[in-house]
Amino acid sequence: VHQSKLDFFCKLGYGKQDICKVLENLGQEALEDDVLKELIRMGSKPQALESQTQPPPLKLVARGSCSTTPGLKWLGDESDSSDCLRPIVIDGSNVAMSHGNKEVFSCWGIQLAVDWFRERGHRYIKVFVPLWRKEPPRQDSPIEDQHILEELENQSILVYTPSRKVKGKRVVCYDDRYIVKVAYEKDGVIVSNDHYRDLQNENPEWKWFIEQRLLMYSFVSNRFMPPDDPLGRYGPTLNNFLSKKPVPPEPKWQPCPYGRKCTYGNKCKFYHPERPHQAQLSVADELRAKIKVP
Repeated sequence: VHQSKLDFFCKLGYGKQDICKVLENLGQEALEDDVLKELIRMGSKPQALESQTQPPPLKLVARGSCSTTPGLKWLGDESDSSDCLRPIVIDGSNVAMSHGNKEVFSCWGIQLAVDWFRERGHRYIKVFVPLWRKEPPRQDSPIEDQHILEELENQSILVYTPSRKVKGKRVVCYDDRYIVKVAYEKDGVIVSNDHYRDLQNENPEWKWFIEQRLLMYSFVSNRFMPPDDPLGRYGPTLNNFLSKKPVPPEPKWQPCPYGRKCTYGNKCKFYHPERPHQAQLSVADELRAKIKVP
């Protein structure tokens, strides 16, 4: 009974010495409400409340620095950025065949794509490959570096879509439907050069999702390279495309087409590089300032 009550109040955050002292005064058969009242009367507080009431310790800051703990802030930003990245769903067959020049199923291409997203900090990465790719390679479907599939499967990254043989014929499930469905449910990004036109016609919600969340790529000398503008020249950047919280671009000021001949002064809505640190005065005010007329 003593140990159970001790564990109960320790979970609430009270110190062991205070709990033992109260149990000695009230007895081992004391009710939990009575023990709690006695702890409050003694002024004992849970550790969580004590940490809130105590002010944070003062820290010396170097003169001219902008942040008190730049190192901790950097670590916090790093952890937050990994949580703000979108899940990644890779079309394994498309990536492997692209790396093998559409002739060989190159598993090394899948590894290159997975490593690229890992280096960026993505935590959720799934690769879908048909189950029959586990079978020994044949002349009509060669496979290179097949051991990589087993390694990725052990890391819970690679998922095999089901298939079976019926009367000597292989029955294969449509792996593209797995890819789009998982990416849609996870609100992630599809990595493939396939357009999935049949699935776009099948579901209107999938149509919008495929158009907005399909990430194309290229392989350049065994280097996985997605485009910097996945949705076109005027679309979001690659960082914003892969982020759940895109950062708005900095405003770009359009230079004034009249340049130094502009007569609008401070009413001009365009940027004047010739006077970045001066107030944009009207021409009349500038003339008055030059001739020192009050």
